[in-house]
Amino acid sequence: MSLPPNFPVTDPFVRRTWRLTPGVAFYLQASIVVAFLAASSAPTPLYAVYQGEWGFSPITTTMVFGIYALAVLAALLTVGSLSDHIGRRPVLLAAIALQAVAMIVLTTAGGVSELMIARIIQGLSTGAAVGAVGAGMLDLDKAKGTIANAVAPMTGTATGALASGLLVQLLPAPTHLVYVALLGVFVLQGAGVVLMRETSAPKPGALASLRPRFGVPKAARGPLLVAAPVLIAVWALAGLYGSVIPAVVRSVVGSDSLLLGGLALFTLAGSGAVTVLLLRNAAPGRVMLLGTVALIVGVGVTLLAVDHNVTALFFIGTVIAGVGFGGGFQGAIRTIVPLAAPHERSGLLSTIYVLSYLAMGLPAVIGGFLVVYGGGLLATTREYGIAVMALGALALLGLAVPRRGTRGARESTVVTSSVHTVQAGAAQDRGVQDRSLQDVEFAKR
Repeated sequence: MSLPPNFPVTDPFVRRTWRLTPGVAFYLQASIVVAFLAASSAPTPLYAVYQGEWGFSPITTTMVFGIYALAVLAALLTVGSLSDHIGRRPVLLAAIALQAVAMIVLTTAGGVSELMIARIIQGLSTGAAVGAVGAGMLDLDKAKGTIANAVAPMTGTATGALASGLLVQLLPAPTHLVYVALLGVFVLQGAGVVLMRETSAPKPGALASLRPRFGVPKAARGPLLVAAPVLIAVWALAGLYGSVIPAVVRSVVGSDSLLLGGLALFTLAGSGAVTVLLLRNAAPGRVMLLGTVALIVGVGVTLLAVDHNVTALFFIGTVIAGVGFGGGFQGAIRTIVPLAAPHERSGLLSTIYVLSYLAMGLPAVIGGFLVVYGGGLLATTREYGIAVMALGALALLGLAVPRRGTRGARESTVVTSSVHTVQAGAAQDRGVQDRSLQDVEFAKR
């Protein structure tokens, strides 16, 4: 496979050693995102096992979940754009090494403190990697990279939750086997990264990039403001399914099976990943709108199922909510990321993930406190779900309500169309009249 035009070959050894082709390197990096997110969701079905062995409360469960999200945030805010300065490969190698360490700690964990330490290491590793690997895929193929950045995290989350649940339910050593398997995957991926060509030329400012800041290029600021409520809503939903729902679904089904917690998260993330693939050619603004509506409907159906203990309805609602998760996240990614120049991609992706993980982690921790000190598991689930639906309604308002002056469905179409037009790079040529103030600003960019 030939290299893309103007492909930056900055590795001094590239002409003297064998390297992966760009196509293989692309899928290797996509697999890293999948594996990292699979590792992050792998403990979900195991929380009940840990709770039984170590005797901690639901607050601890959500703290373990939340501390991972906070560690991701810390890494994103500091080293999230480092690969724009020192290259993708060094950052990925360091992140994979940290993931391997986390797997070893999880395998040998004997209490909550070790579990917390492992989750912190995992979070730092994931936060360091997502910007680098996302930008690396865009370096190789902008169109496919944009889709992969939306579908790979959901695929990884779904895969990790289901595989972990199956291993826990069907095979021995439930708190060890899944982590050993993931450790083997990370070793292989590390070897693959060693053989990759570097795709980002080094540039000054590496130390300065470590200062916590948000890297949002000017051209992407307006679209990010439009997409932010959608991102918050869908990732708050992910936080619900990663922390509280595993216990809820066992209550709804009336079973103590550890597979159920992983199955619920798999259903949500899996339907989200399928949605990303099915809607990859649709206008991103319309995908966001569809995702937001599906989010509200799906969560509503799920809460109805929880109130009446209807298992089938619970999973139907979860599938619909998963469509919202996938559609909302894909629409946001496809709207925002293509507006960044190559050297800005890692920082922009890191900012998007900062917003996403903050929306996922904080509500989950609050939910844990409410389970213990509030109205209990089911009441907290209901309150959490209603809050997610309210966030979805706010996002829907942001997508549909005119920015200035005009009203109705016509302006909703204008907003959606203008976002899509910006991403395609043709807004300056259209001279569309009677736009809202925000649309004019988008078009000028």
